[in-house]
Amino acid sequence: MAGEDLVELKFRLYDGTDIGPNKYAPATTVSTLKESILAQWPSEKENGPKTINDMKLINAGKVLENNKTLAESRVPVGELPGGVITMHVVVRPPSSDKASEKQPSDSPKSNKCACTIL
Repeated sequence: MAGEDLVELKFRLYDGTDIGPNKYAPATTVSTLKESILAQWPSEKENGPKTINDMKLINAGKVLENNKTLAESRVPVGELPGGVITMHVVVRPPSSDKASEKQPSDSPKSNKCACTIL
């Protein structure tokens, strides 16, 4: 009976490959799902997420919040008997390298003054 309440999910990555399917309880939080994805992330893929904050889960066009459960996120529990729900994983591109490169080049420009005192 408890097995019937589980939700079967697979996670579609940016290149079209999938992680899963695996079964989860409706009380599972989105952050727990992200931790599971992070643990199962294929090592040969480039630009993988480093933390759960580097990825977003999208289901039915909605970005799921980390602190919500599957049931609270309105994932259809039990509506698809034997069906697998596909969620999309969006990975935030690494921006720390670009930000640190831009700051040194921007700061000299902002310190230059084109004013002329007559």
